[in-house]
Formats: sequence, structure tokens, C-alpha cells
Amino acid sequence: MQPTTIEIVATSLFAIAIVHTFLCSRFLHISHKFPEDSVGASVFHLLGEVEAVFGFWAGVLVIVFAFLNGWHEAIEHLDHQNFTEPAFVFAIMTVAATAPVIRFARGSIFGLAKLIPFHREIAIYLTCLVVGPLLGSFITEPAAMTVTAMILKRRYYDRQMSGRFMYITLAVLFVNVSIGGTMTPFAAPPVLMVAGTWKWDIGFMLVHFGWKSALAVVINAFAATMILRKELKYLSEPENAPKDQPIPIWVIAAHLVFLALVVLTSHHPKIFLGFFLYFLGLTAITKRWQEPLKLRESLLVGFFLAGLVVLGGFQKWWLDSVIRSLEPTALFLGATALTAFTDNAALTFLGSQVDNVTDAFKYALVAGAVAGGGLTVIANAPNPAGFSILQERFQPDGISPLRLALTALLPTLVAMACLWLLP
Repeated sequence: MQPTTIEIVATSLFAIAIVHTFLCSRFLHISHKFPEDSVGASVFHLLGEVEAVFGFWAGVLVIVFAFLNGWHEAIEHLDHQNFTEPAFVFAIMTVAATAPVIRFARGSIFGLAKLIPFHREIAIYLTCLVVGPLLGSFITEPAAMTVTAMILKRRYYDRQMSGRFMYITLAVLFVNVSIGGTMTPFAAPPVLMVAGTWKWDIGFMLVHFGWKSALAVVINAFAATMILRKELKYLSEPENAPKDQPIPIWVIAAHLVFLALVVLTSHHPKIFLGFFLYFLGLTAITKRWQEPLKLRESLLVGFFLAGLVVLGGFQKWWLDSVIRSLEPTALFLGATALTAFTDNAALTFLGSQVDNVTDAFKYALVAGAVAGGGLTVIANAPNPAGFSILQERFQPDGISPLRLALTALLPTLVAMACLWLLP
């Protein structure tokens, strides 16, 4: 397939954006050399924000597109792009990160942890990394990522844990969320892209993906817990910790209803954004039980994903030929590797456009896409949400993409083994 000029430009900018993500910590380091609040510090700090990278380069692409083809065609192209996922992640992340929802999830996880005959802190950590990601099959992966990351942040990351602890936890969180949403056909973005076309229902997902993914989630969480058990065992409750203000049951219930409404209408932005506006009204009425809404963080994540949509839409010319040329085993391995450099939902969507493919081809593509979803921040749509919530604790230079990828390699191999080697 012969690429057009704009496709070549888009692929070049996409490659530059990927390299940019690996340089973010360097840009943050440079920003500290300038006087605080100076233009230089602000510019390099912006360049160091991972969530801004793909949106920034997507903007460059739109300008180039307009220069080559005119503003009318550039705007028309944007009008034909589907920005439902970025809008949904913005809405669900804001709702899921509110105090009533986090309090409910945290109470549920702590209650389940009491059933595990381990040290309290070890049991809570293990339960969080198992139950949180598996919830993604029901409340969607972006919501599960937001809730779990918020709990981990308040329970561990805010308490000056070691870099080793933070990277292992982040890597397992990303991998487990990516595979944890595969028990249903509507919760994981890469599955959602193909479920309708390939007629995959909840029964199919449970038999072919669900139990394997759940096993991998448990193995990864247990392995991380055992590796970090000494640090967890000697972790004590902070002295003079402020007690949480009681939140009325009706407030929690109302938040959970809005969470469910946004999830159930996730394919219809005009509807779920309407519910979201009503939800903002609810938070105003119940402000005495609220914490500041994560609107900035949610908008940045939405901006990140929108940038992926714009840049990723021009990658079909080379991805399509790569996907078509691979046999199932090679496709599984290739999809896992490719997912690290492109959103896994975009990868499976392209696969769903290929005609007359075998069932083995379908399984290999999706299994590889979800298995590799924890390797980088761009690999899976919910990852930027977790990244945004936890990155402030990775000071002074933020999260290292290389260290994250290397740390995520082992849990990724566990996911690959469960999804590919088990019958």
C-alpha cells in the first residue's frame, strides 16, 4: 500500500511523539534549571508532561495537514474522527476519582482483605491489585484504573515508598488492568473494538479470555506482594492520621448510580456527557463531602487520548500490512510488541477490518494486544489515567518510560503465558 504524503508525515510525527515520551523526564530535569515560574521553566515543564505529548504533536499534524490540503479539509478530517473514548475516559475518570466512590471501593477492598490470612498491609495490597483490575470487566478499565490508582496513591505512594516499590506496583497495575477487563466484551477497549464485528459475547470472553486473565492477575499480584512483603510488613499506620469524615450512604449511592449511568451509555457521548453535567450538579450540592474534582488530570488524559486518535488514524497504511502478513503465533508476539508503541485498541480495530480471517488470527491479535497493554503509558487507553494520578510521587524527574517497560516485562510474560499456553 503506497502511503500518501500526509500519512508519511503523520507516521513521522507519531515516531517523534513516542521518542518524546522517553525524553519527558529529561525535559522535567531541564525545567528545574530555570527560575521558578519563568518562561523557560514553564516551556520545558510542559514538554515534560507525558499527557501533553500526543496532543501537542497531533496539533502539529493538523497544522501540517491544513498547510498541505487546506483548513477546510483538515477540519473535515477531524469531524470524521471518533473522539468518544477520550470523552468517556475524561468523564469516567472524574466520576471515579471522587471521594464517595473511592471511599466505597476502599471499604470493599479492605473488607475483602480481612478474609485473607496474611499480615494486614500485605492482604490489603494483594487484594487491591487483584480486585481493582478485575473490576475493570464490569465498571470498564478506565474506571478500574482510576479507582485502584487512587487507593494505591493514598495508601502507599503518599507515604514515601521506595522507587522499587513504586515501579513494581505501577507495572503490575498497568498489566493487570489491561488483562483484567477481558471477562466481558464491553469493558476493555481492545476487546470492545472487535466484539461486535466478530460476535464475541460474555460467554465467549469468559471461556477464552476471562479465566486465563484472572489467573494471570492473581499470579502477578501475588508475585509483586511476595517481592515487596518486607516493605509492606513493616509499614505502619501514619501517626496522627486524620480520620475520614463520614459520608452519608445516600451520597455514595448517588455517585455509584452516576458511575453506572456513564458506563452504560459509554458509546453515546451526547448522553453520558449529559449525565456527567448532572453529576457536576450533584457534586455542588454535596460539596461538604467532596474533595477537589480531578478535572485537570482528567482533561489531560482526554487530551492525550485525543492526540492518539488523530495520530493513530494515519497508521493503517503500515499496520494493516504487518498484521496481514503474520501467522497466529507470530501475530500474538507481534501484537504484544506493537502494543507498546501504539494503542492496543487501534491495533485490534485495524485487525477487525481485515476480511476472511481465522478464529486463531482473531484470538492471537486480541490476546497479544491485551497482554502487552502494560508495557508503556500509550499501550492501553486507561494507562494515562493511572500515570496522571501517580506520577507526582516519582520526583524529581517523573516516571521513567524505560524503567517502567523493563519492570513490566515479567508480569507481561506471565500474561502472555496464561493467554497463549493455556488451553
